[in-house]
Amino acid sequence: MREFGWVEGRTITIEYRWSEGRPERYAEIAAEFVRLNVDVILTVGSAVPIVRQATTVIPIVFAVAIDPVGSGLVASLAKPGGNATGLSIQANEVAGKRLEFLREAIPQLYRLAILFNADNTQPVLEMGEAQAEARRLRLEIAPLAIRGADDIGPAFQDLKARVDAVYVAVDQLIVANRAQILTLALNERLPTVFSERDFAKAGAFMSYGPNYSDLFRHSADYVDKILRGD
Repeated sequence: MREFGWVEGRTITIEYRWSEGRPERYAEIAAEFVRLNVDVILTVGSAVPIVRQATTVIPIVFAVAIDPVGSGLVASLAKPGGNATGLSIQANEVAGKRLEFLREAIPQLYRLAILFNADNTQPVLEMGEAQAEARRLRLEIAPLAIRGADDIGPAFQDLKARVDAVYVAVDQLIVANRAQILTLALNERLPTVFSERDFAKAGAFMSYGPNYSDLFRHSADYVDKILRGD
C-alpha cells in the first residue's frame, strides 16, 4: 500500500485479524469489521462466503483463491459481480502438474494420500482435481479428510496401508498446523507435496505453485482502486 502512496496511521488505518486456522472465527471477524464500518475487507478466498453473509455492501478482496468461479465466489474472472473480487492461484489447474512433478521425482510412486480440509469448498475442489489426475497416472488414492487440528494425527494413523507420498491441499487449517503435518510425515518418512514454497522451506519434499507473498502484494492494487473509487 505504501507503493500506492498510502501511509498507515496517516492516510490509512489497517485493522488486522487472524483466524488462527479456525474457520469458525470468520463470522466473528467479519461481524467485527462490519461494526467498524471498514471501507474494504482483504481476506483469503475460503473466508469470502462467510464474510459475504455479514455484508453485501463492503467491498471484499481475496488475495488467494483456489477456484473463485468453481467455488461460487465470483460469476466469472472477467466480470466477478457482487461485492467480491480478487486473485486466483488456479490451484485446480496446476494440481495435475504438481502430481506430474511428484511422479518424476518418485518413479516408484503408486499409492498417494491426499490430505484436505473437508469443510472448505476450495481444497475439496482441489482434491477432486488431484484425484482425477492421480487416476490418469494410475495411482491408488487414500483420501485423508480433516475438519480440525485434532483430526490430523488420526488421519495419518488411519492409513490402512503405507502410502508412497502425501499430497496436501493447502488452506488456513493446513497453514496453522504446518509443523504438525510435516513432523508426522517426516516421522513416517513420507514425501509431501504442497502448493506453497514456505512448506518446502520448512521441510516438505517439494512444492509447486504461485508465490503467495506476491499475490498479497498484488492485491494492494485492487484495494487501492477501491479506496480511490476507480
